[in-house]
Amino acid sequence: MKTKSHNKDKYNVITLGCSKNLVDSEVLVAQLIHNNFEVEHQSDKKDANIIIVNTCGFIDRAKEESINTILEYAAQKEKGKIDKLYVTGCLSQRYKDDLEVEIPQVDAFFGTLELPQLLQKLDADYKHELVGERFLTTPQHYAYLKISEGCNRTCTFCAIPLMRGKHVSKSIEDIVTEAKHLAKQGVKEIMLIAQELTYYGLDIYKERALAKLLYALNEVEGIEWIRLHYAYPSKFPMDVIDAIKNCSKVCNYLDIPLQHANSEVLKRMQRQITQEETTQLIHDIRAVIPDIAIRTTMLVGFPGETEEEFEDLCNFVREMKFERLGVFQYSHEDDTAAFKLEDNIDQDTKEERASRLMAIQQEISFLKNEEKVDKVFKVLVDRKEGGYFIGRTVYDSPEVDNEVLIDATNNYCRIGDFCNVKIFDCTDFDIYGNIC
Repeated sequence: MKTKSHNKDKYNVITLGCSKNLVDSEVLVAQLIHNNFEVEHQSDKKDANIIIVNTCGFIDRAKEESINTILEYAAQKEKGKIDKLYVTGCLSQRYKDDLEVEIPQVDAFFGTLELPQLLQKLDADYKHELVGERFLTTPQHYAYLKISEGCNRTCTFCAIPLMRGKHVSKSIEDIVTEAKHLAKQGVKEIMLIAQELTYYGLDIYKERALAKLLYALNEVEGIEWIRLHYAYPSKFPMDVIDAIKNCSKVCNYLDIPLQHANSEVLKRMQRQITQEETTQLIHDIRAVIPDIAIRTTMLVGFPGETEEEFEDLCNFVREMKFERLGVFQYSHEDDTAAFKLEDNIDQDTKEERASRLMAIQQEISFLKNEEKVDKVFKVLVDRKEGGYFIGRTVYDSPEVDNEVLIDATNNYCRIGDFCNVKIFDCTDFDIYGNIC
């Protein structure tokens, strides 16, 4: 079938997966724009004739979404609705050879670190001078800032090193330059992201340098909030907590995925930490910053996880009372060390355990939200939705944490502005307030 005729190619970049993938897409779009390409991100207009899908390959559900998206556009190509289809990202990195056989409609597959090759395929130049320049796909007032790539950890359940390679830190100078570019675009909040934040600097500075990075970023004019995501608990550098305390712009917030609490499960996961050490770490962090919001994630249904081991995890969550917590169900990933273990926890049990753990966190979250009633918080307004302005406190990251709902009929604020809000009511995961 004859494809559509276009006077000029138009590109649509589709992003799947995590915030790290989103940053990669933002860099790609910026490169294309500076090559004078007509390009959009996640456009619903259906007027692009060339599609680039940036895939996720982390767990089964993410892989399924990526494959379904590729197949959807492959079908459009067969019908002549698009001319070209390219695939990049984690799934492409991990399963390129298989995908080339299974989905021949794709014109080319590229891995996570093959941006120059992708641009070359599109007859575009890779512009090295665009250090720190991105096309923001988030709301203008916040952005994700990737400080490193890859991971050197050996967690048995994780396929990230297979897709992202070894840990490679960006220099402090390059990260500060990128933060300044973001500030000039109107960004007020940056979320530092990496596969593993606390490893930052070991490869290029021969020491953990996350604290030094925070002090440097704290001086960037225009940035008002700096938030830390994805820190590894084993051998956690406590100078980072001192930096959070001492830097006025660094939020009292730490995302530190613990994955489990039972020492035997942690050993099978190769997390290099015990429950006792984890408990001490949380106590040490809170001793320095009592009002810090600690966000964590837990993985249930890992091979061999007994009911007793799961109950140990539940009791740990009850004791620690994390401000924020998410739960994932174990996904049996080929080529990981855990793939050699029998995936002997059935799906119903995984789902039931995830629900039980979230029920515990739901109660904890409600009690912590109740403590906020009648208090005033600085809130960053993200959007207007229905009859409410929706914002966040310093203790909340976009999309994953609690939100502040401000009645738009009685209050007015601008998207992207900070305002002081007095809380008058709450639910399990949201709080309600008025501007004061």
